[in-house]
Amino acid sequence: MELAIKIFQFILSISILVVLHELGHFLPAKWFKTRAEKFFLFFDPWFSIFSMKKINGKWQYKFFSQNLPDTEEIVVNGEKKEVAIDISKLPDSDWRKHPELTKYGIGWLPFGGYVKIAGMIDESMDTEQMKKPAQPWEFRSKPAWQRLIIMLGGVTVNFFLAWIIFSALVGKNGEHIFDADKITTPLHYTEAAKKMGFQDGDKILKVDGKTQKDFKKLALDVLLSDEITVLRDGKEVTFPTNDDGKAMAFQDPEPRSFLTPRMAPIVDTIVTKSTMDAGLKIGDKIVAVNGRPLEYYDQVKPLVAPNAGKTVDFEVLRNNQLTNVQIPVSKEGTIGILSFKEVEKYYVHNNYNFFSSITRGFTLTIESLTYQIKQFKLIFNKKVQGYKKVGGPIAIVKNMPVNKDAKGNVSIDWTAFWGFTAMFSVWLAFLNLIPIPGLDGGHVLFTLYEIIVGKPVPQKVLENAQMVGVIFLLGLMLLIFGSDIFKWITGSL
Repeated sequence: MELAIKIFQFILSISILVVLHELGHFLPAKWFKTRAEKFFLFFDPWFSIFSMKKINGKWQYKFFSQNLPDTEEIVVNGEKKEVAIDISKLPDSDWRKHPELTKYGIGWLPFGGYVKIAGMIDESMDTEQMKKPAQPWEFRSKPAWQRLIIMLGGVTVNFFLAWIIFSALVGKNGEHIFDADKITTPLHYTEAAKKMGFQDGDKILKVDGKTQKDFKKLALDVLLSDEITVLRDGKEVTFPTNDDGKAMAFQDPEPRSFLTPRMAPIVDTIVTKSTMDAGLKIGDKIVAVNGRPLEYYDQVKPLVAPNAGKTVDFEVLRNNQLTNVQIPVSKEGTIGILSFKEVEKYYVHNNYNFFSSITRGFTLTIESLTYQIKQFKLIFNKKVQGYKKVGGPIAIVKNMPVNKDAKGNVSIDWTAFWGFTAMFSVWLAFLNLIPIPGLDGGHVLFTLYEIIVGKPVPQKVLENAQMVGVIFLLGLMLLIFGSDIFKWITGSL
């Protein structure tokens, strides 16, 4: 059930984003009297799951229909020749007789979607149409500024969609922020953090010259940073962040865990029955493990883990009295306790009115876009090898947010769902603007060249560039899918 809900959320989110993105191309195309032949959610090679077309004022529908050819083979002087179908000879019920009308539908290949605009080299690679004289209703016969607006429509919609969603979320729910200024205890730095350049007792002041009030974002800022300024032994010290430390942090299942506030070792959650049966209770303050005293909760794990499969002696303070508890350690080196409720005192809740939520929504959109761009530093860094953490659809589905109650019932976390959709919308806007043929950014680049130089890019160049771009994108998708499947098979996903 949980997997089904996650898959449903993923498909719903992608469908919303794709339809609105393509609508961003479709509407300006219509405004500029450009023919849009097809508008599809998902791709439809060979056949479509559903399609519809409005002919003579009435909607006509088809389910699981085959894509009919636009060309036919004829014999001329004893030689076979492929020519366009004479639509005048087709019956009125044949949708191909009405190319001026848009065909809407849902394909079976869930890799996005598309609008097929007449007179434009796109992922359909319909080069036959380009051999004919340009028609006034075709994309290629429109002024460059109109073509630029049509191509930028998709990413513009994605950006504004993210802005609207972020604004609606903070307007409705406000923001629950882990206020870094409220942290009074020292920070716990793992070996990865120390390899980056941190020392015990450091108080982070600035990351790349900027302060960060939200502690949840601080670790990500550090991973993306070039230099850190800390307060060390009463003095401000600035040091470059070491990539070896970042690489070590990325080896952890949770890369941001290298930086946490130190908390008192008070047990507030017990998830293992053997630990409960041993006599440990919620509210116990851990004083020592196997006779070794400790002050903070993060010191518990290093003392417990080496005793995997054994029993450890916990000395705890309960009702102002010291008590010893013998706790069995699992083969994985854990005892199933948590201490995180103390962190709640560090949170602040900010509420926004209608106008301030719009401003905050815009800030969050820009912030999300900035993070997306900066993360490329980690993905292509030879030492960090962030590309190993890149996931495709399978990884995304696995990490889709869900709500679980005490009985294990699963439901959609709509706040998290819309937050994911907003973030993903920004991501799609950024990716589509990368100047790679096959993406909107490639078309924009060629159009800008035409505006600056004063003449269009040769048609053959456009066709070849589009082919290279499509092959590159297909290869990239196969690589990401292959990585997902490999991680899934090996259990690392």
